[in-house]
Amino acid sequence: MTTARGTADRGTGRARATRAALLAAARDAFAAGGFADANITDVVARAGASVGSLYHHFGGKADLYLALFEDYQIRQEQRAADAVREARSNGLQDSMQLWLVGAKAYLLGCWEERDLARVFLDGGGPPGFELIARRRYREWVRVNAVLLNTNDEPLGETLVVVLTSVVAEAGREVAVQESEETAVRLAGEFVELLGRIGRPADSL
Repeated sequence: MTTARGTADRGTGRARATRAALLAAARDAFAAGGFADANITDVVARAGASVGSLYHHFGGKADLYLALFEDYQIRQEQRAADAVREARSNGLQDSMQLWLVGAKAYLLGCWEERDLARVFLDGGGPPGFELIARRRYREWVRVNAVLLNTNDEPLGETLVVVLTSVVAEAGREVAVQESEETAVRLAGEFVELLGRIGRPADSL
């Protein structure tokens, strides 16, 4: 006998699977031609879904793009947080060194998910995306300020903005490399440079 709850659970599972398939298809479509050239018909065909299901879950192409962006940002934040947590558990306490560990994890994530990194870092999203990305950036600056604990340092806020901006630009460069070896080397060099910016006296 099938219970109402069992039916609901299967329905929820199907809904999640459809949503995941649509996001995966949208990822491929946006990576191939950017937001402007991607079309709904192609996305639903790739996903094996219907136009109706796409609008049910997302409301349209712009919402699909924004959902991918949000998911990508969450994964990047989690990569950095996990790396910092592991470094702390291994005894690292220095705030700048911990931040550099998180920055490197972020940069390596840009390579690992270079298809999405290239889409989002190159711009060209739906109307209003630039504002959303800017808000995300400001949130990122605030998180970095907490980790770096620069409130009482001279030019502390400016330093956080500079470091965050360098990481963002570095992520773009890492994502467009042609090989993993080059991307990893470049990420390491950026982290070394970030350490010099953050602690200029230490590099003298």
